[in-house]
Amino acid sequence: MTLVGRRYVFDNDNTHSDEQHRCLAAAYDPATTESLAATGVGPGWQCLEVGAGGGSIAHWLAGRVAPTGGVLATDINPRHIRPASGLTVERHDVVRDALPEQRFDLIHARLVLLHLPERLAVLEKLVRAVKPGGWLQLDEFDIAYGPALAGPETGLYERFLDAKAELMRNAGALGTWGRSVGAAMTAAGLERVEARPHVSLWDRDSAGLRLLVHHTRHLRDKFVAAGFSDDDLARVRDVMAHEDFRACSCLFYTVRGRRPA
Repeated sequence: MTLVGRRYVFDNDNTHSDEQHRCLAAAYDPATTESLAATGVGPGWQCLEVGAGGGSIAHWLAGRVAPTGGVLATDINPRHIRPASGLTVERHDVVRDALPEQRFDLIHARLVLLHLPERLAVLEKLVRAVKPGGWLQLDEFDIAYGPALAGPETGLYERFLDAKAELMRNAGALGTWGRSVGAAMTAAGLERVEARPHVSLWDRDSAGLRLLVHHTRHLRDKFVAAGFSDDDLARVRDVMAHEDFRACSCLFYTVRGRRPA
């Protein structure tokens, strides 16, 4: 997702954005699609994918609902989303732009509302866009937990995580939003809300850790402005590449709820 006119941390226009989408898909698509499949999504459903990014989940949904159903994939900068049967791609700002009400059988957004100071208003907008009996799924982080467990210079790794969390806070993100999503969806009027936390053990071959390695390059200028040198970032990469390195992932929540019929 890209937020024009806002301080979104991950620039979707730079040379690192394709790798950002690949790493996110490798690390989190399995949990996302497992939860989406539990809604029963299938032929004929009309779906909305908000902040579709690289489009991996939009393509997965299109494969489930086409040809009788369809997926609308939106993003402020949708240039990374490849065409596919059953998939419509539109430029859309979920904060400022309207959505049709009671239109979709399933709406999904991953790591979008986390970055939006207007997240509760957006949540209400998404609920209104779901048909009675339809589903909303939000996948979000809680980055307050994710310690290093073993390996060299674990203090440097955790300093790196703290600096990234500060970058996100300064851009208006709420790093603990994941733990609050279930309660917020219930308060917004959804029923059968299920919030499932996912946590993993990371080593140097883990997809989630490769995403963090990527961030040392994608966010290089922001880290330098925060006091990290290029040598520091190279050392962080060495820490994460060490054969003995182990860390607990942050918490990743898949949260879905149904609009009352």
